Amino acid sequence: MDIQNTQSQMRKGVLEFCILSIIRQGEVYSSDIVDRMKAANLHILEGTLYPLLTRLKNSGLLTYRWVESNSGPPRKYFVMTDKGLEFYNELERTWQELADAVHALTISQTETASEKNPTQP
Repeated sequence: MDIQNTQSQMRKGVLEFCILSIIRQGEVYSSDIVDRMKAANLHILEGTLYPLLTRLKNSGLLTYRWVESNSGPPRKYFVMTDKGLEFYNELERTWQELADAVHALTISQTETASEKNPTQP
């Protein structure tokens, strides 16, 4: 079994949620998304990000506006639509349920044993 492949698949599974989390906080340029993901140790290539942003836009979850740049071509700034916010809220609920379930299944045996046999004063 290849641990790197498994780790990569786990990251891909939360990629959309993380990107939407960044955009939900306010209008953002694509390189800002890459930088914020990198700062969180979730590296993403622009070649992965752009198709995902396009898919989210085509689904009506995002919109964008062009902003002229002093140092090159105009930039696309993305913002979440009302539909995107509803979608994000549902993803957030799903994430919390999943995180709680995973945590419940992965707590250490020590924690489980101490809960079953609490120390008496």
